[in-house]
Order: sequence, then structure tokens, then C-alpha cells
Amino acid sequence: MARKEMVHLHSKKRKKKNYVEDAGFTPFHARLTLYSSGGPFLDGYILSIIGIALTQITPQLHLNAVWSGLIGASALLGIFIGGFFGYLTDKIGRQLMYTLDFIVLIVASILQFWVQNGAELFILRLILGIAVGADYPIATSLLAEFAPRKHRGAMLGVTLFGYYVGSTVSYLVGEWMLRFGPDAWRWMLASSAIPAIILVLLRLGTPESPRWLLNQGRKKEADKVVKQVYGEKASIDEIVPPGSEVEETSFKKLFSPGYFKRIMYIGLFETFQVAPLFAMLTFGPEMLKSYHLFEGSTGLGSAIISFLFLLGCVPALLLVNKMGRRPMMITSFAGMTAGILLLGLFPRGPVAFIVIGFVLYAIFSGGPNVMDWLAPNELFPTEVRGTAVGVATSMSRVGAFFGTYLFPIGLQDLGIGPTMIIGAIVTFAGLLVCIFMAEETKNQTLNEASSVE
Repeated sequence: MARKEMVHLHSKKRKKKNYVEDAGFTPFHARLTLYSSGGPFLDGYILSIIGIALTQITPQLHLNAVWSGLIGASALLGIFIGGFFGYLTDKIGRQLMYTLDFIVLIVASILQFWVQNGAELFILRLILGIAVGADYPIATSLLAEFAPRKHRGAMLGVTLFGYYVGSTVSYLVGEWMLRFGPDAWRWMLASSAIPAIILVLLRLGTPESPRWLLNQGRKKEADKVVKQVYGEKASIDEIVPPGSEVEETSFKKLFSPGYFKRIMYIGLFETFQVAPLFAMLTFGPEMLKSYHLFEGSTGLGSAIISFLFLLGCVPALLLVNKMGRRPMMITSFAGMTAGILLLGLFPRGPVAFIVIGFVLYAIFSGGPNVMDWLAPNELFPTEVRGTAVGVATSMSRVGAFFGTYLFPIGLQDLGIGPTMIIGAIVTFAGLLVCIFMAEETKNQTLNEASSVE
């Protein structure tokens, strides 16, 4: 019997309460959500604080626009590489990798304090990106596999708050640290080690995913974790229907019929989403100067913009289960396109149009932000879930890398208006991807959502 048929047959027979999929939101789920938000927090912090730091680094290390773009985008290139660690977490488990990746991040963060040239800084930030990129498939897979279906969208979506909280905090920290003098940028870059150390300590003792354990044939360990998290009445049969075949991790599966369309959908919508978004966040101070906003305090202005992106996640979290995944994505990309187009068409004002453009783009960006983690974790099964998250993340960071690398060059050669219009075209491409490829998984169990015909 095909996997999808077995899943639906089991779904129809299910009459009594499923203590795993229908569980409430417990303190364990709250802690796991908070700890899993650490990767996005550090991503936002590391990618954004470089924007403030570059105002000092550029003249001190004599960087041109090309080197500024490379350093600004280096962490994104690292995230591209780190995303492929998703395959490793499918092979050896989520728990071990959950802490090791942050230990690498701590060391690289501290070493930034002593860099002497652009090449050294590029390499260290590349390593930072690899650590962050590895954490995305590790943490989100673990979170998705513990999350009850009614809370899965919110739990995965909340992790995106971490990104914008990290980004907002980094701008405020950077603005404050500028008072330290011409070498303040060294303290800024090394400061990411502090939250990383805290997160490593918090993550210690997190149990392994029972879904992954079952996929490895370790039923006794899986049953122990299920009962520990969901109570004595919970059973591993509620996670994987009896009689289901256990499948091995295989990179090829992502490119099999059904799943190939899904990986292309996720990779493409994330690429067209983050290419302009990460460029705007990384070079927020330079962008605000081009619009003559918050002159003299661009760190504060960038923090406000990042906070708007944070607020944009709120309606998306409230609507993801009510509105549905597909309509929310289409609406979101349409709103983002309108917002960034305003920024491109009215580079010299009036100010009201610029503000409306920023607000529209930031608020509507919440939908894709939430779906960045929800879509790959829902649409792929346990044996390749981490791999799928990693590959989608890596695909998107190619676009983000080029967007961030080219942004300062675009500002210098084209000006802010044409640069933002290019961003609008890229965002519109994301809208087309959602119209033709988005699927609906609202109210489905993780097994149902990840199955294909």
C-alpha cells in the first residue's frame, strides 16, 4: 500500500484522541520554541550589526564597494554552505548538532575582534554563516517533530521573531557601541558570542526527536521520549501509523516526483523573498541615508525598520491557520511588491510615500517569513526533513548573497530608485511562484502534509 494511502486510511480510522498531534502547548513546547529561536536571533544579529560596523570598518581597513559587499554578504554565503548540514542531521540526529553548531559560532565571533584586513573578516563571517545555516535545519526539524498540529504553524513562525529581535537588538547595540571609539566595530562583531554562549547552555539536555528515533528503528528510546513529553497515555503509534515503512535518508528523494516540485517552490519563493530583504537589512544605514531619513542616527532608524518587520510576523501568525498557507502567501507577496515599488518610484519623496512603502513591505513580509520554516518542515517526511530545510535555505541564500553583494554597488552606480525597482521585480517573481506552485496544508497532521500521491 502506498504511503499516502496508508496515512489517509489511518487518519479515517482515528477516532480517539491523538495525544501527540492533539497535545496542548506545554512548558516543554514553550522552551523548545524559545531555544530554537536562537539560530534566527543570531542570524539577524550577525547579519545586521555588520551594517553599523562597516561605517567604521570601511575607512579603517580601506575597503572599496566590492569588499564592503563581500563582507556584508559573506555570512549569507556561509549559510548557503551550512544549509547542507541538514542532510547530516537527518543521518546522525537533531540533538547532537543542536549544540555543536553554536560552539563553532562562539569561537568565530570572538576571533573577529583581532582581524586586520578584509580577507580575514570575510573568512570568519563565512564560518559564522555556516554555523547559523546548519542550525536552521537542525532546530526547525526538531521543533516541527515535537509540535502538535494545532500549534505547529505558530511554533515555527515564532522562531522568525528571533531574527527580527536579533536584528533590532544589534542595531541598538551597534548605535550604543559607536561611543567606544574608532575600534568599536571590533566589540560589535565579537558581541554575538554572548547570546551564543547563553543558548548553548539552555539547549543542553534537549531530548532527541522521537520521529527521528523511530526512523532509525530505536523504538524503546522513542517511546520513552514520547511519554516524557506527552504523558504516559501517548504512544509512538500516534507518530507513525503501524505498518508504515521506515525509509532511509536519501538526498535523491528531494528530486523524486512530487517532492521536486515542492523543493523548487520553497527554494524559489525564499530566494525571491530574501534577495531584496537581506540587502535592505544588512545595508539599512546606507539605505536610510539615500532616503535622507534618520540622518545622524541611522542605527536607530534601522532598528525601527527591523522592528516593523518583527510586527509583520504577528498578523501572519494569527492568519496562517485561519486564512491558510496558499492565500496568505499570495496576498503577502502582492503587498510586498507594492511596498518596494513605492520605494523605487518615489526615491525623493514625498516622505509619506517612502514611509508607506517601508510599512507595506515590512508588514506583508510576515507571511513568507513564517512560511520559510513552516513549508519545508510540513511538506517533507522525517527521513529528509532536515535535508529539505537545508537545501531550501541554501538555495535562498544564493539569491540573498547576490542581492546583498550587489546592493551597495547598485546604490553607487544606479541610485536608490532603480535599485529598489529591481527589488520589486524580484519580489513580483516570488508572487508568480506562489500563484502557480503553492500548496495548502492547513489542519493536516505532519504525516498527511508530508505525503505525496
